[in-house]
Amino acid sequence: MSKSIDDLIIGLRAGNRASLARAITIVENNGPQTGAILKQIGPSLGSAIVIGFTGAPGAGKSTLVGAYVRVLRARGKTVGVIAVDPSSPLSGGAVLGDRIRMSEHSSDDDVFIRSLASRGHLGGLSRSASHVIDVMDAFGKDIIVLETVGAGQSEVEVADIADVKVVVCAPGLGDDVQAIKAGILEIADILVVNKADNPLAERTAKQLESRTMGNMAKTVPVLKTIALKGEGVDTLAEKIETLALLANTSGKAKERPRKLLKTTTLEYLATRLDDPDNQSLDKISEKLIRGEISFEEAAISVLALASRS
Repeated sequence: MSKSIDDLIIGLRAGNRASLARAITIVENNGPQTGAILKQIGPSLGSAIVIGFTGAPGAGKSTLVGAYVRVLRARGKTVGVIAVDPSSPLSGGAVLGDRIRMSEHSSDDDVFIRSLASRGHLGGLSRSASHVIDVMDAFGKDIIVLETVGAGQSEVEVADIADVKVVVCAPGLGDDVQAIKAGILEIADILVVNKADNPLAERTAKQLESRTMGNMAKTVPVLKTIALKGEGVDTLAEKIETLALLANTSGKAKERPRKLLKTTTLEYLATRLDDPDNQSLDKISEKLIRGEISFEEAAISVLALASRS
């Protein structure tokens, strides 16, 4: 490993914010040094708790995350925030930059906020978000908050990364509660009706409670918050802490590496299959066309090719 990476890892473990920012930039862009960084920080991982906030646009996720971070800091916790934003069609970068709505924490040395571009990833998460989480974990953050892009029901991928999943809803869902039976509601460990001072909030909370009782594999608490005023956020923080402890004792938090391994393997295979110059894949495809092999046999052949590369 190069001297520069050695120095970077030393700085990261020493709590140097410049080293953290540089390491995040490298792994976010999947630079050539990414593998070396991830390998070196591997033994340092597993201490941070990852909390995912997701939900439809307009629910006030960013404001709620900012209020939640305020509560965590009052309790002496160090925090990393990863905000996955829509990508700019021109630069490919995150449209919302460093999240203006969380600017109150920008001068706090114990809070590190990073915006990542979703880059069209339908799961609502940047492909590199999980590696950024690892870097923040190795840096020593107690809590890492992951806020997804707000694309809606497709954001179920947050379930593979976060230890506790918070789904934020806006008042007045109405019949939409029934329309989103599968997907985003099913990943929730906690449902939050934000903007609870809205007259429709109570009705929405009752609809969600009715929706979760007997229709889901687990009992999901429904909480109400007014993020702008900080109301209900302490209760939310306490519920998150309780569920995080349960996840840790049950071993659920250890599932993330295996799920990410599956995702990485599938992405690697997809890249190989998209290679137009791979003559071995062409030969396998030709055998399929001639009916000489089944799709299952072809898949086994592709895996064998991947293992030899």
